[in-house]
Amino acid sequence: MTGLRGSRVVALGHYQPAKVLTNDELAAMVETSDEWISSRVGIRTRHVAGPDEPVDELAAHAGAKALAAAGLTPADIDLVLVATSTAIDRSPNTAARVAARLGMGSPAVMDLNVVCAGFTHALATADHAVRAGSSTRALVIGADKMTGVTDWTDRTTCVLVGDGAGAAVVEAADEELIGPVLWGSVPEMGHAVRIEGTPPVFAQEGQAVYRWATTQLPPIARRVCERAGVTPEELAAVVLHQANLRIIEPVARKIGAVNAVIARDVVDSGNTSAASIPMALSKLVERGEIRTGAPVLLFGFGGNLSYAGQVIRCP
Repeated sequence: MTGLRGSRVVALGHYQPAKVLTNDELAAMVETSDEWISSRVGIRTRHVAGPDEPVDELAAHAGAKALAAAGLTPADIDLVLVATSTAIDRSPNTAARVAARLGMGSPAVMDLNVVCAGFTHALATADHAVRAGSSTRALVIGADKMTGVTDWTDRTTCVLVGDGAGAAVVEAADEELIGPVLWGSVPEMGHAVRIEGTPPVFAQEGQAVYRWATTQLPPIARRVCERAGVTPEELAAVVLHQANLRIIEPVARKIGAVNAVIARDVVDSGNTSAASIPMALSKLVERGEIRTGAPVLLFGFGGNLSYAGQVIRCP
């Protein structure tokens, strides 16, 4: 089949569990304080899924909202991609369970585990599939239940995490509305962010990640803009992985996106790994903070010390 010229994001959706955990409540669980958390990572609250709320349920809620926003039905989707690193079961995979929850017909179903850079990898994969003609319309979801892999006695990590999901519908377009991806990793530093063991537990080397993100990533993000044919000054919004406000703000500043809205959803949602970029973007669009057609930089980074970014046009 002959591929089409490009692809576009048609609509977005997001979902978070109802339970909210504040910094003061965390301070009653572990030696920390609201001031300590706010000053070091910028987080005030995070949403926490219950034991009866698996990752695929979070993902399905976000996917259903994206489909509704696009005016589509589950039958319109022929590819489901779910970026997650916190699904417990190997098979059925999360994408298959989402398809079943949404009552889809016979879509291709794939999970991608690139941790915090998962959504931007999955979005690029959907873009490639649509361009190649192997998919007509894809549902791309980032979903993670980080609180399920958290050591609640470790104050360096438990203050960071939250749960949620964000989704995007991708379809063919006559022009390139999802720009070329720039992706890669630093394999020798993969130990800096880990979800390992039985049961799996999240751990990281925070200072190493901070130094890498704030020094190495800004020039890579500028190259993403070059590939898309836009300057940082032309960006209407910058949606980085919502890891830590002390990473987001200096990286955004070094990119040079002086006219852009900077997503800061980490303040209210914590670090939701693969869910963070689509959730933050969906909220900005829902609030009307980005005009339709405006260029938006999406840039994921983190686990494996992987990164992936692209410039999209806002739906």
